[in-house]
Order: sequence, then structure tokens, then C-alpha cells
Amino acid sequence: MDKVNLTATSTFGLEAVVKRELKNLGFEKQTVTDGAIEFEAKISDIPKLNINLRAADRVLLVMGKFKAYSFEELFENTKKLPWGDILPIDAHFTVTGKSVRSTLYSVPDCQSIVEKAIVEKLKQKYKINWFEKSGAVYKIQVAILKDTVTLTIDTSGAALHKRGYRENQVAAPLKETMAAAMIDLSFWNPERLLLDPCCGSGTIPIEAAMAAKNIAPGLERKFVSEDWGLIEPIYWKNARKEAFSAIKTEVMPKITASDIDPRAIEIAKINAENAGVDDVIDFAVKPFDSIKINEHYGVCISNPPYAERMGVLEEVEQLYRDMGRLFRTDKTWSVYIITSHEGFERLYGKRADKKRKLFNGNVKIDYYQYFGERPPKKQ
Repeated sequence: MDKVNLTATSTFGLEAVVKRELKNLGFEKQTVTDGAIEFEAKISDIPKLNINLRAADRVLLVMGKFKAYSFEELFENTKKLPWGDILPIDAHFTVTGKSVRSTLYSVPDCQSIVEKAIVEKLKQKYKINWFEKSGAVYKIQVAILKDTVTLTIDTSGAALHKRGYRENQVAAPLKETMAAAMIDLSFWNPERLLLDPCCGSGTIPIEAAMAAKNIAPGLERKFVSEDWGLIEPIYWKNARKEAFSAIKTEVMPKITASDIDPRAIEIAKINAENAGVDDVIDFAVKPFDSIKINEHYGVCISNPPYAERMGVLEEVEQLYRDMGRLFRTDKTWSVYIITSHEGFERLYGKRADKKRKLFNGNVKIDYYQYFGERPPKKQ
């Protein structure tokens, strides 16, 4: 089995970002649905995808898709799939599930039937009746949407937002994948100043620095499929070697990050050092009302506190007013703010040029985008 179908999952609203990432990695032909981008790849591509994707949540191996209106159809169609080509005799496999607007609505029953069908197929393959499940981990999911069943195996393990550099964090952290997407959706590039005045544990400036220097987000972590016999160790070695050689050590972006909380800044500094970008981020303990704009064409990308998660509502709303007053003083600045506060534009004092609905965990949020004047083209 060389050619396979894979799915890169994403937070709802970030499909276009992940689609663009996949295209940049060489995967042109894609099928996009809510929260998922399916594409054809090679087994040897799985390491490259897991190591390099910045905004995706997971990379799933698609085993099959089919319609099922009865448990018998679910069982028989699952059994037809080539499980023996993927799962070794000692595979430690588990089955999770979800069902939305489907005849087969009992998720526990669907999980049980899928597991039984896989066991029956493996019995045929290995000619035994009992499996120890003592080997590598294979997380199988049965997802049923409008009676269409999709069976996948997770190749990532821990979600891709867990880069490994954030050993410490403050309350209400922003996922690394969301921060990477916010940067991708902005007009920021390493030649422009990046400011995050509410940096918390430093996720946005760290992700910006990693993107600028082309440091692959998964370079320093392990993935569940590294233990699969299906994927040769040389594929992982080559993918990491390629990622290391692609780092732009000469790029030195100008990034400043601050927060009113001294503890948050200490944590952010440690995280930046873990990520290998502490030399390009200037961290400072600073309340927002002391921030000054000293150069043109800067970009602010920030996840300020919102009342649902932390802080006092009056203080949060005052912060939004202060942001509007500061950044409206210079038309060359671009500002990108993520918040769940529905009155943000009113408090900021200006309607956003563009607004994108997203989800940070289970919290519905909006990404407000204010486009400043473009820098003059270099002669």
C-alpha cells in the first residue's frame, strides 16, 4: 500500500489556511468539507505532513467511506476494508465514534460493531482467534454523517497544536494552531514589526517567529505513527533532515510582545527559548496604556482577554477602547484581534475591514481584521 487517502482536520473556519498549507507542501488535489481537507498522498508523506503543518489539528489515514443504514451494512462494509495491510498482529487498536443526523445514532453500538468487524478481518489475515493488542497504538474513528460512514486512523497522536515548546502556560491559552492561522491570515511578513500587546504565554509571537524562520512546528515532537511498521523509520529521518535544512537561520524578524502580568512574561520567555526563537522576540512587562507606536507599517496580532474567560468586563472593554485609540493614530498599522466579545467593533471605534468566525476550543470567536496602508514597494 503506497498511495493512500489522508485527511487534515482543522478548526472550523480555518479550512482555507490548511488547504493553502497543503498546496505549499505539494498536495494540489483536495476535497474540502467543514473542518477537514482530504487528499491523496504516499505513505512516505505522513511524516512530512505531521512535522510541517502549522494550522491543522491532525492527520488521519482514511480507510474507507460508505453508506450504512443498518448495523449489518456497517459490519460488512467495515470488514471489506484492508485492515490487515495496516494493522500488525499485535496492534493495540481502539475505536472511538460520532454520529450526526444518521440512522445509526448509537455511537457505542457503532464502535462495538466496527471493532468486531476489524477483528474478524484480522482473524482471516493472521489465522488466529485472539489478539494481545500489545504493540503500537492505532486510534480508529468511525464518523457517521447523514448515513455516510468514514473510517480513519489517527497518524498524529497528540493533537498537532502540542508543539512541545509550551511547557508552561497562563489561564485561557490560545492554541498554537490558531495562533499560526491568525498569522497566516494577516499581511505580516518578517520585514514588518509585529506587536502582541497581550501576549500571555507568548504563543502568537513564538508562532510568528517560527513561521518567519521556517522552523517546522513538529520538528521536536513524537507522533503515534512513528511506531507503525507501515512507515519506514527512514521516512521520518528524511522528513526531519529536510525540515532542519529548510530553517532560515539568517532571517531575524522584529517582534515585540508584552503583557501586564510579570508571571506571563516569564513563562513566555521560557517557551520562546524552548522553541529556539528567544533571540528574535523582545518581551516586556507593560500595561497597554503605556505602549507607544514609534514606527510605521507595523502589524498588531493579539488575543486580548475577553470577559467570558478571564478579567473583569469593564476592564476588558476599556482595553478595547484603548486599542482603538492607539492604532487609529497611525493609518499604516494593520491590526488583527481575536475575541468573543460581540461589541468589540463598537468599543474599538471602527468597523473591521474583514471579520472571520472561528472557534477557540468551544468558545465562538471572531477574528477582526483592520487593514492599514501597504508599505511602499522597494525600488
